[in-house]
Amino acid sequence: MAIAPLRAQPKHASEQVSQLLFGETFEIMERHENWLRVITAFDGYEGWLNELQFASIGAETYGRLSQIKVVTTRTFTTRTFATAALKEADNSIIYLPFGSTLPFFENGKIKVGDDAFTVDTQGDVDTMLEIAYSFINTPYLWGGRTHFGIDCSGFAQAVMRTQGVNLRRDAWQQAEQGQIVDFLQSATLGDLAFFDNDEGRITHVGIMLNNEMIIHASGKVKIDQIDGQGIYSAEQKKYTHKLRIIKRYL
Repeated sequence: MAIAPLRAQPKHASEQVSQLLFGETFEIMERHENWLRVITAFDGYEGWLNELQFASIGAETYGRLSQIKVVTTRTFTTRTFATAALKEADNSIIYLPFGSTLPFFENGKIKVGDDAFTVDTQGDVDTMLEIAYSFINTPYLWGGRTHFGIDCSGFAQAVMRTQGVNLRRDAWQQAEQGQIVDFLQSATLGDLAFFDNDEGRITHVGIMLNNEMIIHASGKVKIDQIDGQGIYSAEQKKYTHKLRIIKRYL
């Protein structure tokens, strides 16, 4: 599967808390009927996965994957934000979303479990700005991680991963990483700004474009103004998020 939902509880009606993208690995922590509680290798996130939505690999293969450099898809040329992978066993095609992992990638081929795939392209886009801007107007989706729907921390995680920064999954977890930027005026491209609610809990994150503008997922991925008070939405003509802290990772 190209995308599999991770759910809060072992049932399809439960909320999606995150997503597993093609090629990502995990460990099984618990079984409940036809559901598995898993913890992801990439960011240590936990959730429930249906047993029909993954391919098994052995412990030896899992260990080998953890030792090699991760290669991910970065396709922009067709504006579909998907990479075609041809399954060699039956010549079927799976369209992999941006940021999918390509296990054991070599000479245009990958292997997942017992299945081999030929990958059309990896893409060649590396600049943070172009990657971040490619998500503009992507609809907000709780637990989402792709151009087809994404949440605020998923957006930050996806973009920063392309720059070699492995963030954790949720905004409050990401805020525990990085180095503090003391003043908003010192913020630069790639810094992350975090925002809290009335109880002081961090609930939102965005990527600073400079010390006056931020790109973030709120309703959709968009660019807004930011000052010492927080994010100001020109569209809504009000402040929508209260600034708590700015962190640097690059």
